[in-house]
Amino acid sequence: MTNDLIGVVLGIQIEEGLDLSWYKDKRILVTGGAGFIGSWLVEALVRLGARVYVVDNLWRGTLDNLKKTDGTYWIDLDKQFVLGDLREYHAALSACLQTSPDMVIHLADIVAGIDFVFANEPFLFRANMLINTNVFSAVREAGVTNLVYLGTACSFPKQLQKAPGGTPLVEEQTYPAEPESAYGWSKLMGEYEAELLGKNFGIKVGILRLHNVYGPRSILSRKRSQVIPSLIRKAVRYPKEDFIVWGSGRQARDFVFVGDVVDALLRLPLKGMNQGVIQIGTAHETTIAELAREIVNVSGKQIPITFDETKPEGDGGRSGNYGKARRILNWRVFTPIEDGIRQTYEWAYDQIVNNNIDLEK
Repeated sequence: MTNDLIGVVLGIQIEEGLDLSWYKDKRILVTGGAGFIGSWLVEALVRLGARVYVVDNLWRGTLDNLKKTDGTYWIDLDKQFVLGDLREYHAALSACLQTSPDMVIHLADIVAGIDFVFANEPFLFRANMLINTNVFSAVREAGVTNLVYLGTACSFPKQLQKAPGGTPLVEEQTYPAEPESAYGWSKLMGEYEAELLGKNFGIKVGILRLHNVYGPRSILSRKRSQVIPSLIRKAVRYPKEDFIVWGSGRQARDFVFVGDVVDALLRLPLKGMNQGVIQIGTAHETTIAELAREIVNVSGKQIPITFDETKPEGDGGRSGNYGKARRILNWRVFTPIEDGIRQTYEWAYDQIVNNNIDLEK
């Protein structure tokens, strides 16, 4: 599936009879469009006939993510790519004015692995607040009529995420708010500000709150990778790199494959605008210990698993009830975690072993 991930997504939607012709000739600006999720979305939109523009500062994203298998790009980099830091208002406004989009899909933010998040909370909070408010202000000033924003399950209150085994969370449990991290707070404030645009200025707003997304094109570097790409990198490189799992391994997350997320993103403008926050998760928790064992199994290697309980492990456990997504978007989970891990491992193996990518960035 990795080689035609978007073909699978579009195939499912065509089989369901979704009117994907809505996207044809639409001008769509994707912030963070050279990143992990964004690049897959850009490919899907182009294949649907949209005129797609990307603004990205390439802190996490890369232009390679936008390459086709034949070495050309999904967009014209000279005309449809804007290199810009959205922490600066002029960059956000310029991107909107230059591209005159019918819709802005706002994916850009600052995030990385748990060590980075908790070691850089003031920087991360301020950066994301600036990115969000600049994009939202630019959308309003440029007269854009449709906005999509991605939030995070990290915005749920920490008291609801203390241990694994809880009931899958629903959107209404957001308040009273008390996210564990500055990242969760910054993304929650983004949801709030996006909804203000819809309530006060007549802009159509769609909001997805994502649980832990993984898949091909995720960041593999030692400094910025999140749990699944980090453990996959260690498994691919073992025994050159020890397979050390941060924390006890008892902490649990709801892991959702990037193809399933792109599917939800494409459904949102068609069915989910002005419907409030819609979360995307699988309603299933996987402990980090279970995850580590699955990655070792996929690797085919005999790898001892070591847990380092001196390292942070974040929230104890969470998963998301996707009933609202099912009801409004007709969205469902179509990628079992075993399949998603296999696809991600195969991609990472190719990147690390065959392409010799830089893992230190």
